Amino acid sequence: MTRIKRGYIARKRRTKIRLFTSSFRGAHSRLTRTILQQKIKALVSAHKDRDRKKRDFRSLWISRINAVIRKKKNVYYTYSNLIYNLYKRKLLLNRKIVAQIAILKENCLFMIANEIIKTKITRRLNSGKV
Repeated sequence: MTRIKRGYIARKRRTKIRLFTSSFRGAHSRLTRTILQQKIKALVSAHKDRDRKKRDFRSLWISRINAVIRKKKNVYYTYSNLIYNLYKRKLLLNRKIVAQIAILKENCLFMIANEIIKTKITRRLNSGKV
């Protein structure tokens, strides 16, 4: 039986994986078995960190809103009260937009908060509960 030389397909696959891991250090970029493990690990971490990024940004927006809304001295207002009253009034602003308003236009956020407070006070006065 004559000898059959293997094709280039396996080599092509390995070089493609090596290109992915070319920036890794040591054996993680040279040895085929280690390269495969590191590629899987990298892709899993990338997937996990995309979810983590969403969580981190949400907490950043919340802390920005809370910091700005508490800055006002004469009105005691917290983040949780603000969000609760926004939903109660059916003002559907997400936290990203409210955080941008808080940073760029503080006065606008205070106007929104004061408007909510005014309507709450007028409703109490109209209902007879003081």
